[in-house]
Amino acid sequence: MPRPLARRSTALLAAALLLPAIAGCGVDEDDAGLVIYSGRNEKLVKPLLDELEKAVGTTVAVRYGESAELAAQIQEEGAKTNAGLFFSQDAGALGALSTKGLLQKLPQQSLDKVDPAFRGSAGDWVGTSGRVRVLAYHPGQVAKAPDTVHDLVEPEWKGKIGYVPTNASFQAFVTGMRVLEGDDATRAWLKGLKANEPKVYDNNLKVLDAVDEGEVSLGLINHYYWYERVAEEGEDKVKAKIHFLPGGDPGALVNAAGVGIVKGSDQAPAAQKAVDFLLSEKAQKYFAEDTKEYPLAAGVTSTVKDLPPLASLDAPTIDLGKLQSLQETLKMLQDAGMV
Repeated sequence: MPRPLARRSTALLAAALLLPAIAGCGVDEDDAGLVIYSGRNEKLVKPLLDELEKAVGTTVAVRYGESAELAAQIQEEGAKTNAGLFFSQDAGALGALSTKGLLQKLPQQSLDKVDPAFRGSAGDWVGTSGRVRVLAYHPGQVAKAPDTVHDLVEPEWKGKIGYVPTNASFQAFVTGMRVLEGDDATRAWLKGLKANEPKVYDNNLKVLDAVDEGEVSLGLINHYYWYERVAEEGEDKVKAKIHFLPGGDPGALVNAAGVGIVKGSDQAPAAQKAVDFLLSEKAQKYFAEDTKEYPLAAGVTSTVKDLPPLASLDAPTIDLGKLQSLQETLKMLQDAGMV
């Protein structure tokens, strides 16, 4: 059985500065031509960032950590920050830096490569890849998956739902619900979900495992976990299925990983080359083929079998930059007893 979380979330921005980031690439930040603060997982993006170093033409040092923590560090460090580029796991952390005026406006030619829905309204950050919130379900236990996350508070799902309340993607989804439906409605939904005794897991892969093994009937995850599992094991070996929610449901949020150049950095020319590389065909194919995410730059489409085209999804319409109110979301989750 998956091990329950043993402690409260440490993702509060106020505490984030106390948590060490992970230095990567074997290059000292003071000696690097470009320093990237990366909220993206090292195992996921290191091969791509190794290629980025070649494209930029200078030494690159990468500091890995949680996106919210690194955004908080950039705010705290101010003009003394080593960061030249912020590579975020989610749009909310980019929105937080944009609101503080800490990101540099990007060239229009870079912005124009990506749909306006996946770039900052101030033109200072741009999405590099997208992921969709979905419901994983066990077909032997669920005749038809719910079409809205609001159904998850119904008594029939008591004890049958798996989720990761400390996960950044879950928290971004809750923030999206707050933006779409308001704090009162979101608070009520969280209270109802908590009353249904959902099972807590360490990460999304363990949620998928739990659904696949029938420990829970439903799981709240991102789409690419399922597609990665199918690519590794074959669809006939994976019992769990996934359901893309219709009707603009908040549970169908499409979030974006993205990048922004830190304002005032003397690394701006190298950082701009990095932005261009991450929007290049080579990098976009990496996201499409290796991480099973949605490529966001024009001209590149996913080749993943049975993955619905991004344009076909009935996702909620939301300014992704508004997902930056993480502290308020965390407070709400704490009040609900979820973290």
